[in-house]
Amino acid sequence: MNTRKDGDKQPLSGSKNYTITFKKSELPPVDGFWSITMYNSSDFFVENPINRAAIGNRTERLKTATDGSLTIYVQKDAPDADKMPNWLPAPEGNFRMSMRLYVPKLEVLSGKWTPPAVTPQP
Repeated sequence: MNTRKDGDKQPLSGSKNYTITFKKSELPPVDGFWSITMYNSSDFFVENPINRAAIGNRTERLKTATDGSLTIYVQKDAPDADKMPNWLPAPEGNFRMSMRLYVPKLEVLSGKWTPPAVTPQP
């Protein structure tokens, strides 16, 4: 699964901050693992201060909310310290993200499950 646009159908840009929030019951349904990988406009990994090209259920110290939801922070600049474990650094310009689902469950294969929108933040 790939996207170059946010939930408002606008191009993804490092000039904006975004979130991707999975409700507890809507985490990617896989028997393996899942990840979201960041690419710049030339389809290369994004250099960043934490050397993170991807984030997913194998990311160490990933934090869930008290309700079990998981929010990923997609932005160029580092978020507040409490959000750092869930930060996927973005480049300055336009970018794309790819979600990989390893050993996806039937909900994915049938199209019943779709990932949440990339939501621009004010």
